[in-house]
Amino acid sequence: MPGPSAEVPVPPRPAFTAARIAEAWQRELPGSATESIEVITPLWQVAKLLADDRRSTLRGLGIDAATLDLLSTLKRSGEPYVLTTRELAARCLVTAGAISQRLTRAEEVGYVRRARSGSTGQNVSVTLTSKGNATIEPAVRQLLDHELEVISVLSDAERAQLSSILSKLVDSLT
Repeated sequence: MPGPSAEVPVPPRPAFTAARIAEAWQRELPGSATESIEVITPLWQVAKLLADDRRSTLRGLGIDAATLDLLSTLKRSGEPYVLTTRELAARCLVTAGAISQRLTRAEEVGYVRRARSGSTGQNVSVTLTSKGNATIEPAVRQLLDHELEVISVLSDAERAQLSSILSKLVDSLT
């Protein structure tokens, strides 16, 4: 039996690479447009692996993805770190109901404070508290450091090229 310093075995790579999946569909559905498979399938795989890794990293940092998104959005807005609920929902790409749930959880632990604003009092402004700021700053620093390690297999030129290509793809979908 291996001792405590023994390396954990790395699971084998999937037998069905995107190229093999494309070949199988070409065989089973001749004439089908399978060109996207070798781009989309690895993107889905990377997205899943990155999402799993981020969830695990955030768990270790003691913050969930929704709270990270909320507090990060407020922090990135700049001082005085105040946005309306409508602005938060739009920037977080979630519904008004989802932002309300996030705010309730964050307010309960003291990360944010809500207040009525505007001439009619119908707007709700949200402020990042000192506790929220003290939580988000180290979490983001550690997450960014970790994610830089994740992409360190790419050179600076490869990162720039991939960023450009992915931006082009995102722009075409939005």
